Amino acid sequence: MVTVLLAGRPYALGRAVEESAAIVQSFFPGEEGTHAIAGVLSGRVNPSGRLPVSVPRGPGSQPATYLGARLAHAGAVSTVDPTPAFAFGHGLTYTRFDWTDLTPSVQEAPTDGEFTLSFTVRNTGARSGTEVVQLYLHDPVASVVQPVQRLVGYARVALEPGETRRLRVTVPADLASFTGLDGRRVVEPGELDIRVAASSAEPRLTARVTLTGAVRHPDHTRRLRSVFEQEPVSRA
Repeated sequence: MVTVLLAGRPYALGRAVEESAAIVQSFFPGEEGTHAIAGVLSGRVNPSGRLPVSVPRGPGSQPATYLGARLAHAGAVSTVDPTPAFAFGHGLTYTRFDWTDLTPSVQEAPTDGEFTLSFTVRNTGARSGTEVVQLYLHDPVASVVQPVQRLVGYARVALEPGETRRLRVTVPADLASFTGLDGRRVVEPGELDIRVAASSAEPRLTARVTLTGAVRHPDHTRRLRSVFEQEPVSRA
């Protein structure tokens, strides 16, 4: 039994989460939606979409952003578990991908610098498909409470069965900035986790890096996105 949802917002799905063979979230797909859904159900189309919201686990929950601080997640301070049934960024395809060999170019960079990370994505399934690589930034310690993680970049990687591609992503230190106690934008020195993930709840690879030097206040010229580069495909 495959559950197909036509809805403008996420709902608690009850038994469908555990008992459905698959769930297709189509939101409001428009007048050509039935053709698109038929393509996914028949296997003619290999889906590659990812959830722009989380799907709540129970009817007492609310659809929530993944941008929660520590107290907004499951923990010992509350009996309420807000963990979603399906997290922001979640999505499946008819093939499988392996992610390996995450290598940062440097372990330390100044607060006005950048980090470059390389890793490999391989299609290990029997069908062509597109993986959506998501990049999240986690700041363990900051002078102002931060979300546990923030999406700072993503890339779509199309691969045939057995194909491998090496990806390189440049992450500017400006992406670690936040509004400080004095109301100004600030980049603070300290450790950061850069997570390469399939969704906000499924990190695949993590690099621990460190910003060094003085506290810095970036202005309107700050760099606001990570830059992905994809090397030519190699085949097994």
